[in-house]
Amino acid sequence: MLRRSAVVDSAPETASPRVLFFWPGAVAVRRAESTVVPGVRLQPRASVNTLGRRFEVGQRPVPVLPTPNPSAGDMNLFHRLLRFLFGYEPPARSASQPRPTPAPAPAPEPPTTPDAIAATLTEAFGKTAETTAPALLPDATADPYFAVTADVQSTATNQGKGNGKSSLGLEANAYLPISREEIKKTAKGIDRFGNPWFGRRDLIPPTDDPRTNLIDRAMVTQGLLSPTQLHEIHDVGARMDQIRPSLAAIESRAAVDGAAAVAADREARVLLKARKKAEAAQRKQERIDQVAHRKATDIVFLGRGVSAGLNDRQSDLDALTGAGLPLLSTPADLAAALSLSISKLRWLAFHTEAATRTHYVQFTVPKKSGGLRTLSAPHRTLAEAQRWIFQEIVAKLPVESAAHGFVAGRSIVSNAEAHCRRAVVVNMDLEAFFPSIGFPRVRRVFRKLGYSPAVATILALLTTECPRRTVVYGGTTYHVATGPRGLPQGACTSPGLSNQVAIRLDRRLSGLARKFDLSYTRYADDLTLSGDATLEAKVGYLMARLRHIAGEEGFAVNEAKSRVLRQATAQTVTGLVVNDRPGVRRAEVRRLRAILHRAKSEGLASQNRDGHPNFLAWLHGKIAFVAMARPELGAALRAELDSLL
Repeated sequence: MLRRSAVVDSAPETASPRVLFFWPGAVAVRRAESTVVPGVRLQPRASVNTLGRRFEVGQRPVPVLPTPNPSAGDMNLFHRLLRFLFGYEPPARSASQPRPTPAPAPAPEPPTTPDAIAATLTEAFGKTAETTAPALLPDATADPYFAVTADVQSTATNQGKGNGKSSLGLEANAYLPISREEIKKTAKGIDRFGNPWFGRRDLIPPTDDPRTNLIDRAMVTQGLLSPTQLHEIHDVGARMDQIRPSLAAIESRAAVDGAAAVAADREARVLLKARKKAEAAQRKQERIDQVAHRKATDIVFLGRGVSAGLNDRQSDLDALTGAGLPLLSTPADLAAALSLSISKLRWLAFHTEAATRTHYVQFTVPKKSGGLRTLSAPHRTLAEAQRWIFQEIVAKLPVESAAHGFVAGRSIVSNAEAHCRRAVVVNMDLEAFFPSIGFPRVRRVFRKLGYSPAVATILALLTTECPRRTVVYGGTTYHVATGPRGLPQGACTSPGLSNQVAIRLDRRLSGLARKFDLSYTRYADDLTLSGDATLEAKVGYLMARLRHIAGEEGFAVNEAKSRVLRQATAQTVTGLVVNDRPGVRRAEVRRLRAILHRAKSEGLASQNRDGHPNFLAWLHGKIAFVAMARPELGAALRAELDSLL
């Protein structure tokens, strides 16, 4: 089915008409001059594009109904419509020039007789036509719209007389005018849905189709298209029918080739997907292997908050060589030096807040001043690692001369000798000495020696531990950290590392002592300063200054253990009396002599009045303490004990 419509620009007969046709697949948009015939307007030639093919349609007679001239407002609306659709612009006129208004020509009377119609068409086409009164000529008085159909019917009949064709080579019967009543009557007898061309936009139906023939006749009757134009349109459809089998074959081949291309593309996609999956699996396996290899050969993480610097493996080898220390730069170097695997080293050094296993055995012992002291004894594997660290690194480090604790060749006796026969002795104690030395300060000690951040971090983790409390949750026992990591009391590395951390404290207090002509020593957490009688007036300032320096160095003074000892009282330094020379308190010596004397008559076991678990070991320890300060007295007491055994 072809749907056809047209927009005709009504204009005076002296001007060139502008006729625009629209139907599916075809648009006529070219303007041309036309010949004016009284009562008949010739359609200008136009360029038509139908189904992708371009052809020229010629002029055709179009009956013109007498209509009033449009007003200026109607023309403005029409120009606006053309401007919107096709960008048409009317010719510009000067504002000073008045718009010319041609005198309206009298509308010619439409021809109503066969002779008049023939004369009109002869004048238009330059041909002679025989006239015959049409049989289906409608009454012009009854239907003014079809008043001109007699003209066209008469012309078509005369042109096709004798051979059934017009002088243009058209079938006359196919384009005979038709009345409205006949259109309705014929349309009712046509089955639209049985028509193979009904609703098809890709076909131009042939002229032998009843429905198409009816539409063509109606369009010719109404003057929308001429027989020549319709003939050319159907000719295009016929030629399309001739090439349609080839087109169908091409489309079929294209469909087959397209399906093959789609199948090939899908297969390529499947292969690509499989290849990408294989590559992804390979990359995943490579990552797994890399992680496994890295875990077996390197350490990059040892817990939250302590793993910073594990990727830095740059050590100062010159400084280490000059100090006579082991050359260690990577975790693998340290593991090899400790005779441990990387996984075992990681297990020993790993930090966690809640551990199901701990590397220390914690127990408490009573303090002399009251309370309990928590000791942490490392398990065998960790103890061996700490022993190597102490022997190969910590024991080789120099310490300040004021430090007497945990230093080879120095003891409580050497610490006390510096304060003998002094007028005033000031004792101060550092609170929580070992636990206050945390993980960052220990790591800084190893970094200053020249070790890389990675090695320094692992060494600091091996020598520090958190205070922990045992809890049970969900049937599982956890050792939960209750504080930051610090030096454990019980590790062989803690005393030596504490001396290294306190080097700056010893230097500042030694400088303070030299300023006031005093003697200063430190044994672990016991600070002692002594001087002559002039110190009496400076004790308050001295203690305040010492407290301030200790705070700046990260320590806190235990005020409960601060004492000022004068010559008139027993001046004790690290348990030894220093009024004259370092020695044990007289009460301790007398007690030992009494125990040994009564044991001769009552037996040694009867003298264990305090309930010591191993009384004999306790006696040996007491006698050794006396022998350290007074060797001759200690030897006499040991001989007396041996005689009782």
